[in-house]
Amino acid sequence: MEPAKAYDPKTVEDKIYKLWEESGFFAPEAHQPRADNPNKNKSFTIVLPPPNITGELHMGHALNTVIQDVLIRKKRMEGFKTLWIPGTDHAGIATQAKVEKELRKEGLNRFDLGREKFIERIWAWQEIYGNKILGQLKKLGASCDWSRTRFTLDKEYEKAVQAAFLHYYKKGLIYQGERVVNWCPRCATSLSDLELEYTEEKSHLWYIKYLLRKDALRQTQGDDNFIIVATTRPETMLGDVAVAVNPKDERYKNLIGKKVILPLVGREIPIIADRAVDQKFGTGAVKVTPAHDLTDSEIGLRHNLKIIQVIDERGRITKEAPLPYQGLKIAEAREKIIDDLTKLNLLEKTEDYIHQVPKCYRCNTVVELIPSKQWFLKMSDLAKQAVKAVKSGKIKFSPKNFEKPYLDWLKNVRDWCISRQLWWGHKIPLDGVDDVLDTWFSSALWPFATLGWPENTKDLKTFYPTDVLSTARDIINLWVTRMIFSGIEFMGKAPFHTVLIHPTVLTKEGQRMSKSLGTGIDPVGLIEKYGADAVRFGIAYQLLGGQDIKFSEENIVMGRKFCNKLWNASRFVMLTSDVNDEPLTSDVNELPKCQIIQQLNQTIESVNKNLENYQFGEAAHTLYDFFWHDFCDKFIEETKNSAQGGSASGGKNQKLLLHVLLTSLKLLHPFIPFITEEIYQQLPIKDKKQSLMIEKWPL
Repeated sequence: MEPAKAYDPKTVEDKIYKLWEESGFFAPEAHQPRADNPNKNKSFTIVLPPPNITGELHMGHALNTVIQDVLIRKKRMEGFKTLWIPGTDHAGIATQAKVEKELRKEGLNRFDLGREKFIERIWAWQEIYGNKILGQLKKLGASCDWSRTRFTLDKEYEKAVQAAFLHYYKKGLIYQGERVVNWCPRCATSLSDLELEYTEEKSHLWYIKYLLRKDALRQTQGDDNFIIVATTRPETMLGDVAVAVNPKDERYKNLIGKKVILPLVGREIPIIADRAVDQKFGTGAVKVTPAHDLTDSEIGLRHNLKIIQVIDERGRITKEAPLPYQGLKIAEAREKIIDDLTKLNLLEKTEDYIHQVPKCYRCNTVVELIPSKQWFLKMSDLAKQAVKAVKSGKIKFSPKNFEKPYLDWLKNVRDWCISRQLWWGHKIPLDGVDDVLDTWFSSALWPFATLGWPENTKDLKTFYPTDVLSTARDIINLWVTRMIFSGIEFMGKAPFHTVLIHPTVLTKEGQRMSKSLGTGIDPVGLIEKYGADAVRFGIAYQLLGGQDIKFSEENIVMGRKFCNKLWNASRFVMLTSDVNDEPLTSDVNELPKCQIIQQLNQTIESVNKNLENYQFGEAAHTLYDFFWHDFCDKFIEETKNSAQGGSASGGKNQKLLLHVLLTSLKLLHPFIPFITEEIYQQLPIKDKKQSLMIEKWPL
């Protein structure tokens, strides 16, 4: 069959993907390993970082999918039992917020429906939209074993989550306690420190006079009858229980132990000394509000201070505050407090200040710190296990510099607040408890729960531990750390040997991609425009070791041109080949020791070395340069000239052409699988496999 004159991805990609799915070769059991295969009894496993069911494919997903698919396809061709496990995350906060938004369009909220009906509504939404992103991954060519697709709220996975919780609970690692937690007034739930996103905003630093009590004033030398406190949050002063200074600060040595009158409230509070106070911040004297600040909470515990909550779960001032401020929203209370302090001549001055404002990572609402009764997981021993796994070398980070943020976080880790005040998620499996578990509690079990744990399944024995985890740097501690200590705790082994931290994809101008800000780039649109292979190769071509990629569509255009070059060169080789040619790869040593074979061998060696070291961009550049310049521009052109000149070496060149083309297709297949498979299916060679994806990888 004569190949088409031009390559059209639109007519090829759906057809090829259907061929792959029908072949069953995405599953590790689907094809019998070759007798001469040294890897036939070895497995290679990757778990797909489960995208949220609210999500759509973005450039970060596309980049990570390309990386994982390159690794899986290469190992599959090397004869490993390869398993790439796909699935999605129920994404408690994000999904609940999404469905509540839909309800608001109908003039309803979740309380109108009640818990049971609301959960039914989310499941209905999930049925329609939940797997959209998995379909988009297929468009990109992901060779996951879709028969093993998992969802973090499916029934089997729920057994794993319950088993994990009860294990920790019986071991005494899970407890309930009242602590100051991050609270999102919009989502009405607690959040962990890792679920906050900080926004730099222009604000102020307010300097407020706290008047000394009269008898304290008589004992104090000097003319001032006040101490000045600097704060970025004057609204929380209504809950102050002390003023703190550093014990080494000579300016306030004589004031330690004295009393001041809390402005606007009239409550007497002490001046205390604590090492946590930064002498360089503001005046070196800070207000202490244990109910609404983590550092203040720790100071309060050390000094046995009272906790007075003046901000509630709705983000309004409580009845613990004086009457004029009760019920006000935080912004309203701040404005009134500043106005009242000014009238009383208690506001010394105001300075401009750049403030890092914590916001909910899902709804962008400013997060408040409030006391709340929550469930916690003790982290001390679990953290030590996670530290040991990396320091001992059982787990390696690539690039290695990402070990530091991992270890730094574990060094100072607090107990993990695992409860959330949501309706959508895994209910805490204790009688009378309505809270659900933090989404990351369930996804921490992903590398083994996807394989059937807590049952001792065949998959668990064969494919755990997994091999390489490829993920983004912003979830190292949200997810990677938690998977590591969970794997060690429940399986006795680290869940993977390598953590591959892929670059962050930025816009061409270096901005973070964001759909809401209009800076996002839709990879599905690029696939429609250029084809999946062009997108894959264009992405891989840019993976040159940096921590950020300034994405350029020019590289996708280059990928499309490269695919066209591959198609045209393959068409030339096929049109000049004899379908009855002897198999080319039966004995490579029979091929002449010519320059193109030497260049091909150098390319094979370089690509193997680069991929083993996760240098995907270098491998893509090597393949591009060899195929375009050495093979097409030089060898094919020389072959054409020989044929036109009537050279007797035509048959030899024809064998070389077919051998180099076939080997190139194998090397390129992990990067551009659709076009290489389409060409392979048309190659005029004997002993062809059912699919290029199970051909023998070049060595």
